[in-house]
Amino acid sequence: MKLRVSAVQYQLQTVSSFEEFANQCVHYVKTAQEFGAEIVLFPEFFTTQLLSIGDDEGAPLTINDLPRFTELYVKLFSELAKTTNMHIIGGTHVIERGGKLYNVAHLFYPDGRIGEQAKLHITPTEVDEWNMSAGDDFKIFDTDKGKIAILTCYDIEFPEIVRMAKAKGADVIFCPSCTDDRHGFHRVRYTSHARAIENQVYVVVTGTVGSLPTVDFMRANFGQAAVITPNDIPFPPKGIMVEGELNNDMVVTADLDLSLLYEVRERGAVTTWRDRRTDLYVDWEKSSKGEMNEL
Repeated sequence: MKLRVSAVQYQLQTVSSFEEFANQCVHYVKTAQEFGAEIVLFPEFFTTQLLSIGDDEGAPLTINDLPRFTELYVKLFSELAKTTNMHIIGGTHVIERGGKLYNVAHLFYPDGRIGEQAKLHITPTEVDEWNMSAGDDFKIFDTDKGKIAILTCYDIEFPEIVRMAKAKGADVIFCPSCTDDRHGFHRVRYTSHARAIENQVYVVVTGTVGSLPTVDFMRANFGQAAVITPNDIPFPPKGIMVEGELNNDMVVTADLDLSLLYEVRERGAVTTWRDRRTDLYVDWEKSSKGEMNEL
């Protein structure tokens, strides 16, 4: 019932080729492997680093150019997951489908499978500056250690979607994020704590650090990785199992004891999941079972 996770505080810096980007990714994955991680989390929008390569004339690339790296990105992380025998959440990467851009989290399995979860809630900047579209399909992913969900950055600020994740059986929520200032960072961080308390789940969050001087809207980053727990006696008092040093290039690792979640849901100082007033508001657990029966 234990799961070891690593979260990457990814250092954004200008690169001159895809190979340079790949070498940096390999470094983080091998570091997590040395710590014995079973699931590795990269942050949101970390592949925007590829835009710093520029075109043949040295002009900056734009967000519309990012999907052209998709094949190389998928090949890189698929091979890393297979060779290390780890599950790798390759942060998010911008893909193009049907003439629209989507911010999509990718889960690379050791057996070669690839799961995708598009970001469901899009920030005004993503809409106005990057013309990003919202995903319309929410998934729960099965792993050898149980069910997980991937909710990207702004998604974690909406309590309903995490209620749905827990109702569908997810015990761990992975949240790749990318925030450019303290306000955005703390919105994601504080709501991650709230979601862990409300649903008695673990939340693993990380963000980008560093800067990309030639890439619009990626010039500043404020990030920190953390493994967040419910606030109850089996867990650390502040609900933080581990956290990185703010804005530093590093990998953090922690063991998640899933049995403790079941313990506090039954016998905790508070039992927030069990004590929901489903007579007053939506019972997502019942709705979820109805969906499964329909399938």
